[in-house]
Amino acid sequence: MAETEIGFISGTGPQGRGLAMRFALAGVRVAVGSRQAERAQATVDELNGLAAAQVGQGNLQPIVAGENHAVVSGSRFVMLTVPFEHAADTVRGYKDSFREGSVFVDVTVPLQFGKGDVQVVVPSQGSGSRQLRGILPESVPFTGAFKTLPAHVLEDIASPMDCDTFVFGDNREAKQQLMELIRRVPSLRPLDVGGISAAATVEGMTALVIRINRKQKSQAARFRVAGIP
Repeated sequence: MAETEIGFISGTGPQGRGLAMRFALAGVRVAVGSRQAERAQATVDELNGLAAAQVGQGNLQPIVAGENHAVVSGSRFVMLTVPFEHAADTVRGYKDSFREGSVFVDVTVPLQFGKGDVQVVVPSQGSGSRQLRGILPESVPFTGAFKTLPAHVLEDIASPMDCDTFVFGDNREAKQQLMELIRRVPSLRPLDVGGISAAATVEGMTALVIRINRKQKSQAARFRVAGIP
């Protein structure tokens, strides 16, 4: 598989699909992975068709498919969009496939859904991101982003994002590189919120925006911070 800028580990779910299309429409080289290469290819065929139908939405780069190990080893930024209950095992399974210089991007949130309710399930490490940081090799820079973006908004590629995403990480250079990448997506603004200590707050905001959407009978609510040029 050819080298890509972004690779999604098991990125066939709604959040991975939406982010893959948004970045591909912005001209970014993207790969979607799965444990079964055939499943990844079927997803990518569908996504490329949907993205190509959006005339005038940027310099589309066709999305490519691959088995997870190949996607991880061939990507500059490796994004994890699986449900959090599978996140730790997924990172353990592919932690040795990261190439030198790659950056890990955590998009997962440890949520528990009940009847009319949603809560963050806080791991003993203090946040979902801190738990995953403890599994990933120290040589791989750890960042977090996109946690508060609803999958429905991401997949609605005909509509602008018009919102912010909160980016954190202890490696300043890796975080800045990720923010530069995010700025390529029209109307999506990255905001640096500090180191990995910010993860718990951002994960709590994810639960909050889900509550807002439920109370307002919407799927499109997301955050935009006022007062920042």
